[in-house]
Amino acid sequence: MSDPVKVLIVEDEPHALMGLAELISGWGYRTETARDGVEGWEKALQWNPAIVVTDLKMPRMDGIGLLTKLAEEGTGLNANLAVVVLTAMGSIDLAVDAMKLGAYDFLQKPVDATRLRTILANATRQRETAIELEVARRRLRETGVLGGLVGSSRAMREIFGLIEQIAPSNVSVLITGESGTGKELVARTLHALSPRKARPFVAVNCAANPETLIESENFAHEKGAFTGAVERRAGCFELASGGTLLLDELAEMPAATQAKLLRVLEERKLRRLGARTEQDVDVRVLAATNRDAEAAVAGGHLRPDLFYRLNVFHIVMPPLRNHMEDLPAMVDVMVSEMNQKHGRRVSGVAPSMLDRMMAYDWPGNARELRNTVERAVVLCQDGAPLDAGHLPPGFGKSPIAASHASDASVVEVRVGTTVDEGERLLILRTLEATGQNRTRAAEILGVSLKTLHNKLKQYNRKPVEQAS
Repeated sequence: MSDPVKVLIVEDEPHALMGLAELISGWGYRTETARDGVEGWEKALQWNPAIVVTDLKMPRMDGIGLLTKLAEEGTGLNANLAVVVLTAMGSIDLAVDAMKLGAYDFLQKPVDATRLRTILANATRQRETAIELEVARRRLRETGVLGGLVGSSRAMREIFGLIEQIAPSNVSVLITGESGTGKELVARTLHALSPRKARPFVAVNCAANPETLIESENFAHEKGAFTGAVERRAGCFELASGGTLLLDELAEMPAATQAKLLRVLEERKLRRLGARTEQDVDVRVLAATNRDAEAAVAGGHLRPDLFYRLNVFHIVMPPLRNHMEDLPAMVDVMVSEMNQKHGRRVSGVAPSMLDRMMAYDWPGNARELRNTVERAVVLCQDGAPLDAGHLPPGFGKSPIAASHASDASVVEVRVGTTVDEGERLLILRTLEATGQNRTRAAEILGVSLKTLHNKLKQYNRKPVEQAS
């Protein structure tokens, strides 16, 4: 159990000083008191508090003087020290000056106990987040690991730097990149390094639910709201209350649902299906898509206003082939994780295996790499290193087996290939087999011509004229 947070209370009025000390101590904080700014400064140096609650008007040294001294001469004091100033009616200008000098917050007298408790709790959470962020930075400097992300390349360092900057805030973030590049890991890291970390992280795949159920899943419904709604159900916004919501595959969300989502984001309120009243929303929203976001807007898959609302910050995850220098470190971390997951004691990776892995372009990105490492760890004997013999058969060759190159009716996909990549290979091989006749290919694949056309646009293929 962690030690109580230390709060120094600086107040020249004796009854107010003792009342605040008793109140704050009763909330579980460890308190110390001082009767003016001079004594407050001395106590701060001796006691090193996490939070200072100070009156503004005091003899010898006032609250502004104490705040200035703490900021300018407080070498050795807590780097995340939060100062809360108390101000009497008519002294708001002084409180504003204090905020400009770095005060965390201010509170008017007579003190509202509920408001003070909230301020202290928020200051404590912000301090804890700052400490954890510093620990994460230290780990990043030493190992190249931030949350579940690994890398020391320039591309990954830039991403890590952006994550560190924006994690403590509540801003929306759009995360894009190919399938398997780690978009959800970015979202989880943003959550883990934020003041919301103790609240839920909820990830929703916008492409996983039928269109008729998406609105209910996202925004909840009341009993009887529609046929089959036999009970009241919470949506993802309610499940993530106080925490973080990741909307994955955002560009696959129907346009009507995107419009409702935009309204929720702008007004911070939502109305359940079948409800008469609205409720407040306290959720940080992150979004991810494997489409090029601007191309998705241009193609009508993503509303422009929703894109601009979510794109406060944009993190683009690079494909693994563009930062292969990170692969050895990623493999080391994955081997450790798989050892723990499967109760194994694999001792590392032999150069023969690493060379083969470095020569491959990893179309499935980090997800494919993880699958490959997990398979190898399961096959490897305890105490031995992974070697090239633990790689899947045909590793490094085209995922479509060369032995069947003359048989257009066969598509063989090797273990480790992602579902998205397998689908892409099947579609492209079927088009080759039909002489690029899209109508015939769609019939064989069992999809609509529109779906096939959208898939080809997603693969950035130029339109091919249909065969007659």
